[in-house]
Amino acid sequence: MLAPAIFLMGPTASGKTGAAVALASKLPVEIISVDSALVYRDMDIGTAKPDAASLALAPHHLINMLDPTSAYSAANFRQDALRLMADITARGRVPLLVGGTMLYFKALEQGLSGLPEADPQVRASLDAEALLLGWPAMHAKLAAIDAPTAARLAVNDSQRIQRALEVHAISGSRLSDLIAQQNQQALPYRLLKIALLPSDRSVLHQRIAVRFEQMLAAGLVEEVRALLIKYPTLSAASTAMRCVGYRQVLAYLAGDYGLAELSDRGVFATRQLAKRQLTWLRGMPSVLCLDCLLDDVNDKIFNEVNQFIKNNS
Repeated sequence: MLAPAIFLMGPTASGKTGAAVALASKLPVEIISVDSALVYRDMDIGTAKPDAASLALAPHHLINMLDPTSAYSAANFRQDALRLMADITARGRVPLLVGGTMLYFKALEQGLSGLPEADPQVRASLDAEALLLGWPAMHAKLAAIDAPTAARLAVNDSQRIQRALEVHAISGSRLSDLIAQQNQQALPYRLLKIALLPSDRSVLHQRIAVRFEQMLAAGLVEEVRALLIKYPTLSAASTAMRCVGYRQVLAYLAGDYGLAELSDRGVFATRQLAKRQLTWLRGMPSVLCLDCLLDDVNDKIFNEVNQFIKNNS
């Protein structure tokens, strides 16, 4: 019989962290963060990182692991998560994977396509070329190399265009071909997949707006200033600085716009992130969807998880 594991997923501001901490206080679960931003040290405000009290009550694996100058990929996550899940299961506990980085969930459950690791030198070369030519021209370059990948990317999607060009430069293979060869080896766990989805998206949008204003009031701009001082090589091209909120603050600090526009842009970008997360979740099979706006949603999550653990123990 396969060991049990739980996915607790949802868009930003859906209450995942609070629900996970509540579960960890009552059930034999250990939390593994599934968040591409929480892996970084010194990025606390803009990532809505759990506070010290929450971490004391419910320690999280895979947070505060790396300096913001480091790269971290879905392949890195899958390797780390599988190791941690095996350790947690060996201790007689249940892995609880919590977060909103849907690509990481997909990579963990479905496997990876053997993509090459990031190469800082290749990325620097591509960034320099993009600075000279612009990302639409880089998109055209990608189209000549890998038309299927270029067709699904916007002409200014710098992060994904760069990655596709990087993969080809390193491996000589097209990203679309490598993805087509993706290893479909099943995750060796019996899964309960829970998605926290809003019944009214306008309420989630309001939560996002309030939370971003709270981040600014808590010192998000000052946090980014401190990061640039502590890590002088950080730039808009750094993986960590591509996180929603941080890249908008970087542009503000560069003088691209004022504080009011920073707020508007940060809220808009976060809402777009939530939209992408919801699209991922709606396309994911075998997911139990719960309304994150219900007052008793944490009770409903507890009941589902508790029964799942009992049925699989």
